[in-house]
Amino acid sequence: MPCHRRVELGPAFVGQAVETLPMRQALERPAEDPEVGSGAAELDFYVEGENVFARGTLTGHVAVACSRCIGPVDLAIDEPLLVTFMPASRMPDADAADGEGEEKAEADEDAAFDPDADDIDLFPYTGEELDLAPLLREQILLAVPYAPLCSESCQGLCPVCGIDRNTGTCDCDATPADPRWSTLKTLKP
Repeated sequence: MPCHRRVELGPAFVGQAVETLPMRQALERPAEDPEVGSGAAELDFYVEGENVFARGTLTGHVAVACSRCIGPVDLAIDEPLLVTFMPASRMPDADAADGEGEEKAEADEDAAFDPDADDIDLFPYTGEELDLAPLLREQILLAVPYAPLCSESCQGLCPVCGIDRNTGTCDCDATPADPRWSTLKTLKP
């Protein structure tokens, strides 16, 4: 029988999930920043044998730094979730040594649930409780782009004086000479 759950993610949880990201550290905010972000996961759980399947969405927001100007960026999170929780003893990596366990686990899973293999994440569980924290932390991290931008037209910082080109101007030569290329100036055409 399907079961629906809503899991609220407060600033403490979101902050812990993104604390090691360089784009979060660049903001230089305190560890207990109440504006780090928040979210919620809406999940439907289905049980098939020993496997528990979860399908739903993770929505919310997280504050990180722009990769060009280091200003704050509030990123919206709206990620679909499709996850399989499997007993830790049946996880493919645990049985990979004998080679047979992984094939058996995949065959059991395919018989019970058949979405695209790339769409499923596997998480272990022990006992009768599912720990959703690793899944939700991973999804928050994956939702943050490698180089977040405050806007596509962000001009970034001046590489010479460091002024934010979105809010001010400077008289610096924007292309400082790289000393490694100085020998090329001596070449004649």
